Amino acid sequence: MRYATLIVGVTLAGLVACATTPARFPEVEEARTKVQALAQDPLVQQAASRELVAARGTLQQAETAIAENEAPEDVVHLAYLAARQADLGMARIEEARSREAIGQAEAERNRVLLAARSQEAATARARAASAEQEAAAAQLASAAQAEEAEAARRALAELQAKQTERGMVLTLGDVLFDTDAATLKPGAALTIDRLAKFLADSDETKILIEGHTDSTGPESYNQELSERRALAVANELRARGIDATRFSVLGRGEGYPVAANETAAGRQQNRRVEIVFSDQTGNFSASADPAG
Repeated sequence: MRYATLIVGVTLAGLVACATTPARFPEVEEARTKVQALAQDPLVQQAASRELVAARGTLQQAETAIAENEAPEDVVHLAYLAARQADLGMARIEEARSREAIGQAEAERNRVLLAARSQEAATARARAASAEQEAAAAQLASAAQAEEAEAARRALAELQAKQTERGMVLTLGDVLFDTDAATLKPGAALTIDRLAKFLADSDETKILIEGHTDSTGPESYNQELSERRALAVANELRARGIDATRFSVLGRGEGYPVAANETAAGRQQNRRVEIVFSDQTGNFSASADPAG
C-alpha cells in the first residue's frame, strides 16, 4: 500500500510539473532573435531607438503572457507585433545608412565639380581650352544624370517593381489588406515607407495608384472596393509627406484581371493595387494614361 501511494504521488507531481511548464512559441523565439539583432546594430541608437524600445516592450509582454499562461493567440499576436517593430527598426537603420552613403556621394560630386570650375577659370582665356572645359563639364553632367537614373533604377528594383509596356509597375498584393476590406495591415508599412522614400528622393517622378479586384460579388461593389483600396495607399503616402499632386488614384474594379478568376490562386492575384511609375520627367507611357 505504501508503494502504491508513493507511485501515485510521483505521478501527480509529474503532471503538475508538465502543467506549469510554459509552452514554447517559435513566433516568440523568432521575435526575440530579431529584437536582439536590432539591439546589436551600431546605428540603432541613432536611427531606431524608438523602434527598439517598442519591440523590447512588446516582446516582454509576449513573454509575460507565456509565463501567465494567457491564450496562445494573444502570445502569437504579441510576438508578431514585436517582430514587425524590430523589422521596422532595421528598415530605419538601412535608410540611415543609405542617407549617409548618399551624403558621401554628394560631397564627392561637389568636390569634383569644384575642381572642374577651378580648372575652367584657369583656362578661360584660351578658346580651345574653354571649349575643352565645356566638353568636360558636359561629360560630368551626363555622368551625374546617368548616376541619378541608375540610382532610381536600383531603388525601383529594391521595391520589386517590374518593367512592363506601361512602364515600371509595383504590385501590392491583397495580403496587405484584410479580406473584403480597404484598410492596410501593419505589415504594409515597410513597403509604403520605401515607396514614400523613393518618391521623396525622385521629386520629378509621379505615380498612378490603381485598385483591382477579382470577379467575386457585384461589379459595382468591386469597383467601389478597388477605389477604396487605391485611396488607402494614397492616404498613407500623403501621411508620409508626399504631395497629392504627385499621384493619381483610380479604381479599375474587376475589369483588368492578370489571372483566371476560376481558381482561388487566380482570384488572389487579381486582388491587388498597382503603382505605375512615370519617367524621370513625370510623363507616363500612352498605355498607362489614367484616363485609359
